Amino acid sequence: MAEFDLSKLGEYREHNQLEAKKAKGGFPGSFWETYSAFANTDGGIILLGVREEKDGPLVPEDIDAEKLEKDFWNMVNNRQKISANIVTRSMVKIEPVDGKNVLVVRVPRAERAARPVYVGTDPKSGTYRRNHEGDYHCSLDEMSLMFRDAAHVTQDAKVLDKMDMTVFCKDTVKGYRNFFRSTHTNHLWNNEDDEMFLRKIGAIGIGEDGKYHPTAAGLLMFGYEYEITREFPNYFLDYQENRSLGATRWTDRIVSTSGEWSGNVFDFVIEALRRMQQGLKVPFVLKGNLRVDDTPIHKLLREAITNACVHADFYGRQGLVIQKSEEGYKLSNPGSVRISITEAINGGISDPRNGIMLKIFSLIEFGERAGSGLSGICKVWEKVYHTPVTIEETHKNGVDRTILTLSTGGHEQDVKAMLELYGDLIDTLELQSEPKTDQDTTQKTAKTTQKDPKSDQKTDVTTQKISDTTPKIDITTQKTTQKIFNTTQKKEPSTTQKVDLNPKSTSEKIVLELKKNPSLSRKQLAQLIPSITEDGIKYHLSKLQEKGILQRVGPDKGGHWEVLESK
Repeated sequence: MAEFDLSKLGEYREHNQLEAKKAKGGFPGSFWETYSAFANTDGGIILLGVREEKDGPLVPEDIDAEKLEKDFWNMVNNRQKISANIVTRSMVKIEPVDGKNVLVVRVPRAERAARPVYVGTDPKSGTYRRNHEGDYHCSLDEMSLMFRDAAHVTQDAKVLDKMDMTVFCKDTVKGYRNFFRSTHTNHLWNNEDDEMFLRKIGAIGIGEDGKYHPTAAGLLMFGYEYEITREFPNYFLDYQENRSLGATRWTDRIVSTSGEWSGNVFDFVIEALRRMQQGLKVPFVLKGNLRVDDTPIHKLLREAITNACVHADFYGRQGLVIQKSEEGYKLSNPGSVRISITEAINGGISDPRNGIMLKIFSLIEFGERAGSGLSGICKVWEKVYHTPVTIEETHKNGVDRTILTLSTGGHEQDVKAMLELYGDLIDTLELQSEPKTDQDTTQKTAKTTQKDPKSDQKTDVTTQKISDTTPKIDITTQKTTQKIFNTTQKKEPSTTQKVDLNPKSTSEKIVLELKKNPSLSRKQLAQLIPSITEDGIKYHLSKLQEKGILQRVGPDKGGHWEVLESK
């Protein structure tokens, strides 16, 4: 919830997390719609005894604040009025403003186990969410997602009693097991048959009939697309590369519905990741006498696509979409974030929607189980590309989506900054893009480089082997894999960009443009600063407001920006 200083009441306007109600005629019934909306979105502050002047400031009213407070506590604990009381005494206070009392109610974002918070006794008619236009009724899809997320076990732990092992693609299972062997060379599970192995990683479970059946996670990870859609009717995976704005053509695309490959999550991640990583700069770094090609940006993209999968609501609409372009990457998954975006970025809290899927990925060292995945992505990307990572939730047409944008901001990789992220890896000799396979590069390294002074140091086998296996799902099925993914891919052109030796930050560019024309919209700013998307503009405007550099005067439509301070 945003910081709020009541002594500066006249400087505020109603927004996503602030609502003012006059309450002149007593406790307003619309209060509970806003309470529900804030609880089901990102929290907010409700002011009772305050009116908003048309295109003007917030002004306190004369009210009986003590009576309103008493009425509030009587009603918030009444389950006929509201489904849950999620506030504490410290969140409800009477505060003086200009000689008048205002009742301030701070409503937190509800824990997912308490959502949806709804008005009255019927969630279908009483569940609200918050957007820029105010409080709105939730769609059936939005409400259903909140009920699914409220469960104590993650949704992918469900055992699908009506399915058996025939739903699995054997080549996918074989490919996953090859990854597992490369990261756990001497693990006892390597000696198990497929059925027992899948049981131990959580891909199958015991059903009510006492027999093994796929779990939802197992079906998603290893099943055939036509089997997956029996349980997840809206399931869809889409990788798009170099799509022109407003056009329908791509230089490369993979979709789960093509029928040319399995269509499951694991095969999609491996192949999409290989294409996402093509063209990245790879410093020549040795550990011992072996080259390490798994750079921090390679790891970041692996983390990002894994996060998109484990947080996706595969029951939701519009599917999982990964986009790559010269401007960077955009990963969009169905479903909102189960914790607040602030908590997700700060790290330390992990609440995946698909916990079993996360386990399966983690066993081959994809994904982060410490709650620092998104936090790490932000830090590494900003260090290497000097542009912020943006993450947002959208709730359009009753569909929840989470969008992670990794914009390059027109910058190339800062190799010096990237090398600082390698830790104790040494001997950086040159810089090149990936022109050859990992195997060819490793062989050349062994033959042509001088012996490293720390060559007797134990090599990080896990890191090396992940990099070696990433481009292919399974060495033994290489021909099949290449045929399966023989889509419209074209050779990626060289896109060496000239780097400004003294670049202005995106925030500085925004401030300069707004000084010239304070009435510019986000869309217009994005057109003037082509290195960043409209979503990125929104992120920077919010940060500039928080820092007190910008102030919005008037409504979203018809208002303007005021530059208070430049840095």
